Amino acid sequence: MGLTGSLLAVDAGNSKTDVAVVAEDGTVLGSARGGGFQPPLVGVETAVDALAEIVGRAWEAVGGAGLPPSFAHVTACLANADLPVEEEGLRAALVARGWSRSVRVHNDTFAILRAGLDEPRGVAVVCGAGINCVGMTPDGRTARFPAIGKLSGDWGGGAGMAEEALWYAARGEDGRGEPTELARALPAHFGLESMYALIEAVHLGRIAIARRHELTPVLFRVSAAGDPVALALVHRLAEEVAAMAAVALGRLGLLDEEAPVMLGGSVLAARHPQLEDRLVEALGARAPKARIGFVTAPPVLGAGLLALDEVAADPAAAGRLRGHYGA
Repeated sequence: MGLTGSLLAVDAGNSKTDVAVVAEDGTVLGSARGGGFQPPLVGVETAVDALAEIVGRAWEAVGGAGLPPSFAHVTACLANADLPVEEEGLRAALVARGWSRSVRVHNDTFAILRAGLDEPRGVAVVCGAGINCVGMTPDGRTARFPAIGKLSGDWGGGAGMAEEALWYAARGEDGRGEPTELARALPAHFGLESMYALIEAVHLGRIAIARRHELTPVLFRVSAAGDPVALALVHRLAEEVAAMAAVALGRLGLLDEEAPVMLGGSVLAARHPQLEDRLVEALGARAPKARIGFVTAPPVLGAGLLALDEVAADPAAAGRLRGHYGA
């Protein structure tokens, strides 16, 4: 199958990037994988340079060696495209590469949302290292949050939950807060005997602060054992996810009709009962007609489906693309 009219689908997360060259009939012609996409750390041009290398490999894999990459349309779902102004800046950087005159940039959460839907209608909440929520309707309307941390009112995500667990554990050990098993379990994860020892080790750099993500599963284990402090944190996360989903549904006018709420990311995909049960209860109170689902398909599928949406591809193309990814 030739490359004429092919589409480029990009899912670029913080830790990895997947690209796929897709024909308009939904056939995957080729793909490639590379590292994460982090413009805030390396700058837009350097980040796009790294993306271009991955796109180049996918292009060569489908017979484009010796020719510049050229596509009928590019859909790029990119991490750190948290604000519309950032999306537009990244779009301009991609247009400048000359891959296509038709380029659409989305936050990467939209790829997860579309991967879980049969049509572009619904809401997705993703809780992995961070937390984000987006929604869309077939007429092109979207709902979203800035999702840049506490500055934009966010609470939760794996990293945020670990920070909260450390805070409560420190106070539980020294008496300023409620006693909690977290004060023993968190340092024990690193082979230490006290929160004081863990605080010292992190502060002096003997344990990298980046390793805090390892503590999120510990928090859930302590919660499952019935620790009130840990359980309260898990329940607060459930309420936060429900609040984000309900607000997004309301913005799209979907609260009064059945609409999917897709859940993704490592924290939600783990299906912790204490989290999931409270989440179902909380969302049921805020949005009784919402239908919860879990996204297990790779996000690059969602980017590909969004690309097919852009060119108004035949519905059979979406089914062919889903089949390729086993979804």
